[in-house]
Amino acid sequence: MSGSLAVRVPGSSANLGAGFDVLGMALDLYLDIGFGDVPEGARSIDRHHPAAKAFVAVNGGDEPPRPLWLRSSIPMARGLGFSGAARVAGAALALIASSEDPALDLAASRSQVLATAARLERHGDNASASVFGGVVAWADGRVIPLRVGPRLAAASVLTWIPDVTTSTDSSRGALAETVTRRDAVHNLGRVAQFVAAVEQDDPSLLGGATDDRLHQAARLGEVPGAGAALAAGVAAGAWCGWLSGSGPTVAFIVDTEAVPGVVAGLPDGGHVKQLHIAGHGEHVVTQPG
Repeated sequence: MSGSLAVRVPGSSANLGAGFDVLGMALDLYLDIGFGDVPEGARSIDRHHPAAKAFVAVNGGDEPPRPLWLRSSIPMARGLGFSGAARVAGAALALIASSEDPALDLAASRSQVLATAARLERHGDNASASVFGGVVAWADGRVIPLRVGPRLAAASVLTWIPDVTTSTDSSRGALAETVTRRDAVHNLGRVAQFVAAVEQDDPSLLGGATDDRLHQAARLGEVPGAGAALAAGVAAGAWCGWLSGSGPTVAFIVDTEAVPGVVAGLPDGGHVKQLHIAGHGEHVVTQPG
């Protein structure tokens, strides 16, 4: 494999409110992984890194033939899909390394990459968004891509990122084992509403579509300011907002013209990134030089 090739994978936001462990959205934060000389802005990673472990899992237990490097704009442990993207990238790079064709079409290998990443992640919502791009539903091991129309594709995804980290495992362990029928029905309705909003490219349907009764309340309570940020962003004009993954980041879908007002309405205690839905998932890129 040429040392100038690398795999690029987008980050993601999972759950999207009511779609706990089901819905995922790819975001235009990216992680690159490759072999050879470490390019500017990248760092070497060892065999303990999630990306390296995914490489080994696909490669039959064999270590990478050359040292791996990684470069990422996805913040770690902030609910923006770093571990899922790393595992997708490592698995995809292993397939390229074992192929006789260095320009392997990763689209034809998505199922193998996703199966590996989802097994290592222990859930597939983040990984499926990083593999396919766009907005997806993860249902019993199957990925259902949603059609993202021009209005939502042009919209901004604002993220309010506090200066704390969270652990998905710890956060998940704090959730109740059972839920009431009323809460389950509430979430089913909101998921249907969110999917309809995306499929119909109708932002007016997003109002209330991310309201959740299964996980967000418990998780928001563990992040100072997150609940206030979620309420403030929606009050300032965001179409909808949610806790990204297990947090601590809070995300919003916002008409781009409304971005300044929403940003101004968000509280102190976190920095804001203006992102978009990433239309493409994993793909091969050529490194300069």
